[in-house]
Amino acid sequence: MKIVNSVFGNERKELEKFNKLGLDERSIVFYSEDISSFVHFEQIIHELTEKMGYQICYVTSAKDDPILTIQNKRIKAFYIGLGAIRTKFFMELKAGVLVMTMPNLETYFIKRSKVYPVHYVYVFHSIVSTHTIYRKGAFDHFDSIFCVGPHHVEEIRATESVYNLNHKNLVRCGYGLLDNLQTNKSVKNQQECTKDGKKKILIAPSWGKKGLLETKGLELVKILLDAGYHVTVRPHPMTIRKWPKTIEAIENKFKSNANFEIEKDVSSFKSLYSAYGLISDWSGIAMEYAFAYEIPVLYIDGSPKINNSSYDKIPCKPLEIIIRNLIGKVISPNELESLPKIIESTYENIDNFKTKIQEIREKTVFNLGESGMKGAQEIVKILHEKKSMAKLDSEDLLKRKISN
Repeated sequence: MKIVNSVFGNERKELEKFNKLGLDERSIVFYSEDISSFVHFEQIIHELTEKMGYQICYVTSAKDDPILTIQNKRIKAFYIGLGAIRTKFFMELKAGVLVMTMPNLETYFIKRSKVYPVHYVYVFHSIVSTHTIYRKGAFDHFDSIFCVGPHHVEEIRATESVYNLNHKNLVRCGYGLLDNLQTNKSVKNQQECTKDGKKKILIAPSWGKKGLLETKGLELVKILLDAGYHVTVRPHPMTIRKWPKTIEAIENKFKSNANFEIEKDVSSFKSLYSAYGLISDWSGIAMEYAFAYEIPVLYIDGSPKINNSSYDKIPCKPLEIIIRNLIGKVISPNELESLPKIIESTYENIDNFKTKIQEIREKTVFNLGESGMKGAQEIVKILHEKKSMAKLDSEDLLKRKISN
């Protein structure tokens, strides 16, 4: 028992501190699986705490989460790790609303509270469709889903119809990360997009056995370096976790080249806004880049990333398949040698894409620049509705006692 206490001591103490709070103090709780979650919550939290005056709790599984050191009287932060204490937190949670970016509620270790009627809100961490990259049932057990755009509403309603599921509260919210990127972007200039006179190319793909880095990483980086570009590789966290040898091979091959760097901190977006051009495959970061900076993306074609083998039961074509030729160019993996010429011809004529990207962004994303306000308002609305229902239940119980 001493070993367990030594391993989980800090997490246990943090959970005890959280549980000692009054219910009003934990009426709004955000859960963060890792440090990359905050950028998706930031706009909503700012609206709730700074503009509306609410106090929130922020529970994180990341020991290095910057929010643990933030001094803000309206944000109470707690670290619970990734193990048994986290499981206990979810199973015994008493809170009004829990907001999270992690899907698959009720599927693995993360369960709905067994002791309290918590309202579970899902906030998307990507613009991509819901029925291909995510696993089947990823969103079935949430009460409310803050949709990025019309495609999410259409896909989730279709899923509910196909599998005869209860209707969830689908909120036309928008995308906080996009709002954040647009708010903080600067006007791109030649100096910002170059390093030592070389144009900066960012490679930021998705992950998987058939992913770009896993299959073509070494070849792609070599071609770009030989062509005189500065190359930054930004691997997906899951690539680092599941295919570390792939990343090691790329690092070892090019680490001595001053024009190569690798970015593993996905909570930073410096490489995104300073890139002359972006190369991806099926990653949602491609849409974020195009929509934030109104610049096209170069997609290296390959097998679509499918984590739901039943995706074709949903009668909606995935957004990531529809949009690639609209906001960029799709290049065959057999044409990598021609990539430098394609880069120059594409990015020297970005005005050809600018208006089209703006139009597609308007149709694809709700509430541009206002997703935080919309999300915060909806959370407050949910809380008020819960309190009203609790009051009605209490009054009904009192009437029954009196009549008896």
